[in-house]
Amino acid sequence: MSTSPVGGKVTVVTGAGSGIGRAVAVELSRRGARVSGCDVDEAGLKETASLCAGELHTAIVDMGDRDAVHEYATDVVAHYGRVNQVYNNAGIAFAGSVLESDWADYERVLRVNLAGVIHGTQAFLPHLIASGDGHVVNVSSLNGYLAQPGMSHYCASKFAVRGFTESLRTEMLLDRHPVRVSVVHPGGVATSISDNALAAAREAGHEVTAVHEARNRTYREKLLRLPADKAATIIVDGVEKGRVRIRVGSDAVLVDRLVRLLPTAAGRVAVLLERRMLKAEQA
Repeated sequence: MSTSPVGGKVTVVTGAGSGIGRAVAVELSRRGARVSGCDVDEAGLKETASLCAGELHTAIVDMGDRDAVHEYATDVVAHYGRVNQVYNNAGIAFAGSVLESDWADYERVLRVNLAGVIHGTQAFLPHLIASGDGHVVNVSSLNGYLAQPGMSHYCASKFAVRGFTESLRTEMLLDRHPVRVSVVHPGGVATSISDNALAAAREAGHEVTAVHEARNRTYREKLLRLPADKAATIIVDGVEKGRVRIRVGSDAVLVDRLVRLLPTAAGRVAVLLERRMLKAEQA
């Protein structure tokens, strides 16, 4: 029998078909948790299931569809009898400046990254309270406290996730509900989110220039470096320790300190780094 604090607990991971979500589902199963994972990618979920140490209950769910998320919560409770933890991880990005973007581009990102977190929280929260030992874990980003150029869609959603989660925590404390609340701020994790963001911009009909390609290549090769399994270990360790803010990666820690110490200068630093990366790519 697992001695891990999550051992035996029923845990739900959204966006479990790839990236951080897959790694978290695998890590939870390794520690003896009973895991359910959802995604829009059926093939990805099957691959995640093959990597888990135990059963992975799965469902195809669009997190932007409120009714579908509530149906999923009902299904998980019917399958496992309860829910102790929910990891609202599903997220997407989009590449493009504010001038280049249409409202549809923002709506696409907000529908998953923000509405999906709200839907997942509301659908599972009554079950978490009923368990007597609940925990909501919402995944924001390093970009939940630092804005960067060309990422207004993503930054807006992740700043909002942070605010939503911190407000939820105060409500759980005020009403003395038996539910802990954590917000996760990953830094550069080696996932396909940057490539997917560029592909989404292309599919939406936006011109993808050599500058966009260079920027994406630099992010993928120089910034998105932390292996997803290590990120998952940090996240689950943080949950087990009851941390309210879980920073994932040395870059997330460094940037958090920068923003706290030099809030006005942080934006200028982001622009400077962006220019240097693009200059290096063009050299």
